[in-house]
Amino acid sequence: MKKQAKITLVGAGPGDPELITVKGLQALHRADVVLYDALASKALLDEAPSWAKLVFVGKRAGKHAYAQEQINLLMVQMAYTHGHVVRLKGGDPFVFGRGQEELEFARAFDIETVVVPGISSCIAVAELQEVPLTRRGLNQSFWVMTGTTKEGKLSADVERAAQSSATVVILMGMKKLPQIVKLFQEAGKADLPVMVVQNGSTKKERVALGKVSDIVAEVERQGVGTPGIIILGEVVSLHPELQLAAAIESQNSKINR
Repeated sequence: MKKQAKITLVGAGPGDPELITVKGLQALHRADVVLYDALASKALLDEAPSWAKLVFVGKRAGKHAYAQEQINLLMVQMAYTHGHVVRLKGGDPFVFGRGQEELEFARAFDIETVVVPGISSCIAVAELQEVPLTRRGLNQSFWVMTGTTKEGKLSADVERAAQSSATVVILMGMKKLPQIVKLFQEAGKADLPVMVVQNGSTKKERVALGKVSDIVAEVERQGVGTPGIIILGEVVSLHPELQLAAAIESQNSKINR
């Protein structure tokens, strides 16, 4: 008997496979096809049934396995021919994940669709470093933005964010880091704390801590690259390493008086 066509968009979380939601895991257990991105943990593929078809449709550093239009069409074709398609996307499907576009395309064919939210890296990566995106007395908001537009340029929102007191979280901005820090320096924020995290929440995680004035050099020294998240704001000073360094400096100042 032919299976009913269905598409479930599942947020896989920030990278650690244990950070997927229970509902997302249940969807994988019922999948006939899994279309997965580069940022979705490969360990999660083991949760799909043995008969499920696994197809990589992600991209790395601008190299696409499939164009977005091809992914949209593949989702629909697989749903009609195989049944339940799970579209497994890193982080949350609707946070720079183009999930709504895929949902809209599938619904045009009257295919049943379900969305399962995921834990976005824009929140989780900082939290796992024990850095809160908001802290009473330090900031009143946080901004999340892409560092690179579809045209490959630096987002104009970065310059606007540099003028605020908000914590600024920048995704897809590693290649634009020198331009980003230049804007913050021009805004008089050379001493603003910065944290850059590559492969957050995974065993391959790398972290660079510093200030706007020296973070580019620190990123190079620590060998931090893509995929990475840039977090700028006073809240970064609450990172345990920076707190310890501040405590040691304070103690040394007392001794030298």
